[in-house]
Amino acid sequence: MKKALLLFICFILTFFAATARQAPPDTVKTGIYITSIHDIDFKQSEYMVNMWLWLTYKNKDFDFLQNLEIPSAKTFTRSYSTIDTSNGHTYILMKLQCTMKDSWKINNFPFDRQKLRLSIENSQFDSKALVFSTDTLGIHYDPRFTLRGWNIDSFVVSTGVKAYETTFGDPGLDQPHTEYSSFRVRIDIGRDAGQLFWKMFLGMYVSFLISYICFYIHADNIDSRFGLGVGSLFAAIGNKYIIDSSLPDSTSFTLVDTLHGITLFFIFAVITSSAYSLKLIKDNKVQQAKKMDMVLAQVVLIIYVLLNVYFITQAKNGG
Repeated sequence: MKKALLLFICFILTFFAATARQAPPDTVKTGIYITSIHDIDFKQSEYMVNMWLWLTYKNKDFDFLQNLEIPSAKTFTRSYSTIDTSNGHTYILMKLQCTMKDSWKINNFPFDRQKLRLSIENSQFDSKALVFSTDTLGIHYDPRFTLRGWNIDSFVVSTGVKAYETTFGDPGLDQPHTEYSSFRVRIDIGRDAGQLFWKMFLGMYVSFLISYICFYIHADNIDSRFGLGVGSLFAAIGNKYIIDSSLPDSTSFTLVDTLHGITLFFIFAVITSSAYSLKLIKDNKVQQAKKMDMVLAQVVLIIYVLLNVYFITQAKNGG
């Protein structure tokens, strides 16, 4: 009888222990309201964001004032916070200023579209103890905030699980794999590039037009034709270096590279045609030289314009 009683007690204890291990994680209802995004530094791949963050939960061990983690932030500071523990819930409201690091896609610059990402975690409790849920009531950003030169295409708030292939030195874990719940924000923005495009590429187009004038200078004016062509070549190269200095390093061929490459090629074509025209003049083929210059002037201009329109249109459409 005693043996049966002991077995029953062991069964009950095992059952409750298993139930405790299988208890669902506590939920943290999380909301965000972004008041401004500013100081977008394209070269350093950084931007600043000011926001209000609030969290509501039951487990008092979730100390978000000490254990708040923003993995993609370079730095963040809390300028204000308040806590309300009434009604058996903990409510925290805080204001944060964050310097965020992100990766920019510059293939279509300045007609680029970027994704600004922000995630929030608790550095103490993993996904077995804590999960986030989203507070979807209302909007999540101030539509009047300053994001000069950009348009917001979408603003998405979601939750997920972030996996880390490490134990963080915890001797109780056998496998180098831990998971933390995360609250995620993704902002899709598109650059308002109309004026910026002409500001950055006007020098390049002027360089091409200066070289293009060579077709209308008599072929025997060797100094004028070659002087304009070579000067335009260096001006276009200088314009490219100025633009590249404001962009992050990239191993891919961008729109900036494409347009400057086309311009340099056509300026070189103009210089080459000037050299051939001079040869015709030396051979006393003046009319043939004039005819060639007029034909090439139209062909070069049409092809140059069409190529620019094609690649710019592709960039605008995200191609």
